[in-house]
Amino acid sequence: GLVGSEMCIRDRCMDERPIGVFDSGLGGLTAVREIRSILPFENIIYFGDTSRVPYGGRSREILLKYARQDVHFLRSFDIKALLVACGTVSSNVLPDLQRESDLPILGVVEPACRKALAVTRNKRVGLIATAASVRSGAYERTIAAMDGGVTVVARACPLFVPLVENSRYRVGDCVIETVAREYLEPLKAEGIDTLILGCTHYPLLEEVVAKIMGPDVTLVDSGAQAARQLRDSLARHDSLCGERQGGITLYASDITGDFGALAPQFLREPVPQVLEVDIDKY
Repeated sequence: GLVGSEMCIRDRCMDERPIGVFDSGLGGLTAVREIRSILPFENIIYFGDTSRVPYGGRSREILLKYARQDVHFLRSFDIKALLVACGTVSSNVLPDLQRESDLPILGVVEPACRKALAVTRNKRVGLIATAASVRSGAYERTIAAMDGGVTVVARACPLFVPLVENSRYRVGDCVIETVAREYLEPLKAEGIDTLILGCTHYPLLEEVVAKIMGPDVTLVDSGAQAARQLRDSLARHDSLCGERQGGITLYASDITGDFGALAPQFLREPVPQVLEVDIDKY
């Protein structure tokens, strides 16, 4: 009998199925970096929808179509959980994806809002995100439901994703600094003390953003917060993996030289070969 119960305990604690993560492009790799840091034993399958990036200007119908295909593709790997590492999809169609699935599907909006409420001192929270995320009002709704006394000031930053995808994100790059100043100075003038980076591409802009916003504004990385919520969810479901170093497999719907060149900068580790997938088949 003992052998059986020992085996059962071992099996329950060793769910070696991978975690699926997707985003419109490279941005979600900032969430993957955090998952790798706090859950080093997990295997991760990442899909970047590079042939259709950016998602930020799309209609809700198109976003739902794309997101369903992304989920369908990742589910072909028998994943145990899925992180939507895309602010645009999380803020527009996450409830649809969750309703259609028996799998734990997590997004980036709720954990980012929770963290922002924990750190704000003056109850004035800023949000930068894609146009579709801002249009959805998801962050404002989520924060209002948690604390009605907090003011949210949102700003769409449509040029940030294409600039990051083209590796224009470093301090001293006059293009990104000019664009960032235009987007961020009105937010700074609103007296916010916390700023949600509501798109997983934006952590690469952290130094540029911090330089403009100044030391009194706390930046909240939505992808990193989502990774922590994912860890808690896996622990609750007894789905954490064992003690062998986990691996990462990268897929993209269009392989450009940029993806292979930029991925290691997002992940801060060398990346395996990026595999191409025809997402229209899903």
